Amino acid sequence: MAKPPRAWQRMLSGRRLDLLDPTPVDIEIKDIAHGLAFVARWNGQTFGDYAYSVAEHSLLVETLFARLCPKATAAERLTALLHDAPEYVIGDMISPVKAAVGPGYGALDDRLTAAIHIRFGLPAVTPAKLKKQIKKADRISAWMEATQIAGFTRAEADKFFGAPDLDLIADLSIVLRPPVEVRNDFTSRHNTLIGEMV
Repeated sequence: MAKPPRAWQRMLSGRRLDLLDPTPVDIEIKDIAHGLAFVARWNGQTFGDYAYSVAEHSLLVETLFARLCPKATAAERLTALLHDAPEYVIGDMISPVKAAVGPGYGALDDRLTAAIHIRFGLPAVTPAKLKKQIKKADRISAWMEATQIAGFTRAEADKFFGAPDLDLIADLSIVLRPPVEVRNDFTSRHNTLIGEMV
């Protein structure tokens, strides 16, 4: 009888995360921050000396979400910060690849999201209204990334992501930074929001 394939990953914290049945006890913020800081968005097809990481994207999305929803709670802001957290183990797939992989990707993402949320005191499933608000911030971030570092024209970015309110983002720009710096900022922001939830 064939031995089943290994479905867990050993994390730098020493935890063994079972990808098929993730549990909150095996999730550590330092593993998430480290993984996301080294995962490149846009399949690495961005200008600059450093990849634009999912951790950097997540920090921008949380900032944009807070501007769109100034009365958001710390828990809601943490949900925005962690919106792509499963990618610390499954990587960042561009939308066309997700479509090709099929529904299995979504199910895996949902399981990991639930475990991550429970670990940090958030609802396992993000309420629909909040998810929509975070998605709006996510699309604005994608527009900024597309036009500033991924070589899209504004017209192309408007077509794929929708034209943002330029006043909302007038003082924001994307700066590519070393992964360790981004990892530290992501961890710090997470800890601040957790502290505000108490």
